[in-house]
Amino acid sequence: MTYKEARVYLDKVSKYGSVLGLGTIHKLLCELDHPEDELKFIHIAGTNGKGSVLAYTSTILSKAGYRVGRYLSPTVVSYLERIQVDGQWIPRDAFARLTALVKEAIARMEAAGETSPTVFEAETAIAFLYFKEQGCDLVVLECGLGGATDATNVIKSTLLAVFTSVSLDHMGILGNSPEEIAAVKSGIIKPGCTVVTSRQRPDVEQVLAKKARELGCPVVTADMEQAGLLAESFDGQIISYKEWDNLRCPLPGRYQPDNVVTALEAIKALRAKGFCITEEAVRQGLKETVWPGRFTVLRKRPLFIIDGAHNEEAAKRLKETLEVYFPDKSLIYIMGVFRDKEYEKIAGIMGPLAKSVYTVDLPDTARTFPAAELAEVMRRHCKTGIPVQAAGSVRSAVENALAEAHKDDVILSFGSLSYLGQVMSDLESLSA
Repeated sequence: MTYKEARVYLDKVSKYGSVLGLGTIHKLLCELDHPEDELKFIHIAGTNGKGSVLAYTSTILSKAGYRVGRYLSPTVVSYLERIQVDGQWIPRDAFARLTALVKEAIARMEAAGETSPTVFEAETAIAFLYFKEQGCDLVVLECGLGGATDATNVIKSTLLAVFTSVSLDHMGILGNSPEEIAAVKSGIIKPGCTVVTSRQRPDVEQVLAKKARELGCPVVTADMEQAGLLAESFDGQIISYKEWDNLRCPLPGRYQPDNVVTALEAIKALRAKGFCITEEAVRQGLKETVWPGRFTVLRKRPLFIIDGAHNEEAAKRLKETLEVYFPDKSLIYIMGVFRDKEYEKIAGIMGPLAKSVYTVDLPDTARTFPAAELAEVMRRHCKTGIPVQAAGSVRSAVENALAEAHKDDVILSFGSLSYLGQVMSDLESLSA
């Protein structure tokens, strides 16, 4: 099987849609001799910040000398980005070879009359096979959707259950309140693990604490009152936390200190479990963390920034960042969102700051909120007279924004992470 054939096969599997539950993934992994049982996991759930905490934690652990697998979604730059070892994407030939093994296992399941796995279940199995093959000491695993019934939750050997900020997203699937959503996400807590959590709303905190008590798991909460933001700009931040001072973080954004201290508490919890993680590994790991699509500066004159803010809480934090970093700058937006997101709330938060707006259709045409309809929503929330137009294609929006911007303006492309890779590609080709 070639890489192209592997992608064609998985595209075919994707037609089965998304089904929550662990029965099918368990049977698929049984066919593959349960590679996940030979791995140790740091399992991350939450609404916002999962990817950043994953990036900080895994980079620090790699700097400490551990072989670290990463499994994440959605991706920004490449499909292969979702499966990594020590920051290196899975090679195409390895992906193709392991997809062939999973395809054979699925064929055996179908021949036995079993339910066919979803594409996410197939990808998760490929990831576990690769991490086992690569001899990973630890795997930092991001939940795909929710927690309890997410395919990643088939694992048993969880060292840490890490929770980033929990708020409203995927309502109707996970629940209609933060408390209901937290109950689903708390399903990743396993007996014997340590629970590490970002600061949460009181109702969310109570849900996580109750589940941890039931399973006899200690809880560690990131204490933002002991964190200090010593310096910040769109080039990065300098942060202090408890015994650490002058930690350099290259990722900008007002939301990043929460993610940094959550990762630091995860590192402290691993140290308590016997892992050797030096001060130098922590400092270098933070300093060298790369995480595209999270307030990422692509160009400086004019400033061109991408950010995957796709729900109400993320939009609030993005707005706060813009107001602090660019209080006197003109902001030109490129915006695209899925139809199942809180686009009205996002528009209400972000619209008042805009100088102009270009809306786009996302590459996933089945899920995109049409650019023309999104433009109508944005017009209701922008200041009177602000131009808002449906650019349609991402490339057209990037071209128009660049043509409009003066050298001191800021272009911000935000909304779904799924189209930011296209923004990066189009900007690069137009700047060549």
